[in-house]
Amino acid sequence: MSDDSRPAKRTRRFGRVLRLLATGVILACAGVAAVLVWQFYVTAPWTRDGRVRVQVAGIAPQVSGQITDLRVVDNQAVKKGDVLYVIDPFDFDVAIASARAEVENREADLQVKRTQAARREALTTLSTSVEEKQQYAGTAKIAEAALASAKAQLAQAEINRKRTEVRSSVNGRVTNLLLRVGDYATTGTVNIAVIDTDSFWIDGYFEETKMAHIHVGAPVTAELLGYDPVISGRVESITLGISIANAAPSTQGLPSVDPVYTWVRLAQRVPVRIRIEGVPKGVTLVAGMTATVSVGEPGAHRRNWWASLRGRFTGLMASTPGS
Repeated sequence: MSDDSRPAKRTRRFGRVLRLLATGVILACAGVAAVLVWQFYVTAPWTRDGRVRVQVAGIAPQVSGQITDLRVVDNQAVKKGDVLYVIDPFDFDVAIASARAEVENREADLQVKRTQAARREALTTLSTSVEEKQQYAGTAKIAEAALASAKAQLAQAEINRKRTEVRSSVNGRVTNLLLRVGDYATTGTVNIAVIDTDSFWIDGYFEETKMAHIHVGAPVTAELLGYDPVISGRVESITLGISIANAAPSTQGLPSVDPVYTWVRLAQRVPVRIRIEGVPKGVTLVAGMTATVSVGEPGAHRRNWWASLRGRFTGLMASTPGS
């Protein structure tokens, strides 16, 4: 073998070693990246499937009548106790006057019955019998009960009169107002909806693979679509049940069980209720808005993932021979 062929062989051998080493490094980096991507997308406690939720108070009158005064407009902010609309009070004023007259009538009747009973009670048994005394005393008791009933009727008439002014039960904002003056309000029928602005919360629908990292009381951040500022909050509760299609009965009452394809297994989503603790200035909460919800600092799932990836890659390169 000539001296000229030896350097060429060493060069080819060194080249093969470098290629194998480079391949190993690439495979190692790909494995690390795969693990981190799996942690980020499968187990990290964050989700893009978040929804802003709110309680809506359905306002229904407690008395019926024609609406004579509408004091709010659509999307108007109201406070608890504010009058929303007024029902024609004429019939209720008449009912109060009638009830008061009945009370006065029953008071006069009671006075007469008590006087008669007292007169009979003062007489001796020679002038009247015990049975007659008991009869007049009983008549006075009946008159007392009648007066109590009349006073109750008056109280009911007065409260019904107050109920002609239909008030908001919450602090909030009137929404989707379709009511107008002249409409007839029916007892118990909702005709105004008020969004309770003190009740906003966020529901995050997390995949079951991420639930191990979610606990009640954990800090939460939410990024609304269309807003840069981040909403802060905490995990308030975790739903303990979701609907199961296999539990529905089918033929002869037997359970209907869908076929399962073992190579495809979709993670179920579990609702997690988030209590909002801070809303940045300029952010308007609207029920139904979407949000990216994560447990931890704002964007922590992204920063942790990239930091971990860089750290492992740097460590791998540092441990590589010849680097």
